[in-house]
Amino acid sequence: QVQLEESGGGSVQPGESLRLSCVVLPSIFSIDTIGWYRQAPGKERELVADITTDGNINYVDSVKGRFTISRDNAKNTGFLQMNSLKPEDTAVYYCNVIHLPNSVADVGYSYWGQGIQVTVSS
Repeated sequence: QVQLEESGGGSVQPGESLRLSCVVLPSIFSIDTIGWYRQAPGKERELVADITTDGNINYVDSVKGRFTISRDNAKNTGFLQMNSLKPEDTAVYYCNVIHLPNSVADVGYSYWGQGIQVTVSS
């Protein structure tokens, strides 16, 4: 029943920006971690950035200083602001959310978006 709706991808030139959004429905779903992954053609999927409920953030080295991950807990939405895009950023970007069990009766889940294309070329 959980759906991740990704938006904001597209094709841009080097140096330009894109902002990815990930809306998680239904809103009652409790998100502990929002992450963005990417997979380039012929390459392994890699973690780009993630953010926990308490604000702990991680970035892959290649995007530090250029990308910013954030979340709007009230709207159950995650964002990835991508500035100064480079051709090597070209990939399919996937939103991922994780719910951790908070009691013995709770169950943990991980959900993935369908992926959205980001292309950076001259």
